[in-house]
Amino acid sequence: MSGVLPVHETTVRLFLHIVAATVWVGGQVVLAALVPAVRRAGGRESTRAVARRFQLVAWPAFAVLVATGIWNLAAVHVGDQSDAYRTTLIVKLVLVAVSGAGALGHILLARRRPAVGGMLAGLALLAALGATLLGVLLTTG
Repeated sequence: MSGVLPVHETTVRLFLHIVAATVWVGGQVVLAALVPAVRRAGGRESTRAVARRFQLVAWPAFAVLVATGIWNLAAVHVGDQSDAYRTTLIVKLVLVAVSGAGALGHILLARRRPAVGGMLAGLALLAALGATLLGVLLTTG
């Protein structure tokens, strides 16, 4: 019996990307499920406190996603990929931007315009899920 597989740069890059995606995307799913219960139990201030705490981990995770995404692009030599790969990548990058913009818009507007803030949060989550799906597709082809 031999030892464990070696850890390569690719392993570290993908690990960091997946962990960051887990926090960004999974955290939004969990937050969406928790917000109604937190609001009922503790009111709007409790909901805001939970959301602010989530932001402390979510935005650094988003930054790691962007950084490791750039690292991924350099590693896969995008110019050598098929047109279908590049088109899928562009759609994924648009979804990543929509997810970040939707989340930021939610932060900026949720207090003054709760309905708009809620719609932006939903858009951010749907875009993040779509980007995740396309990220898997880019890896599995």
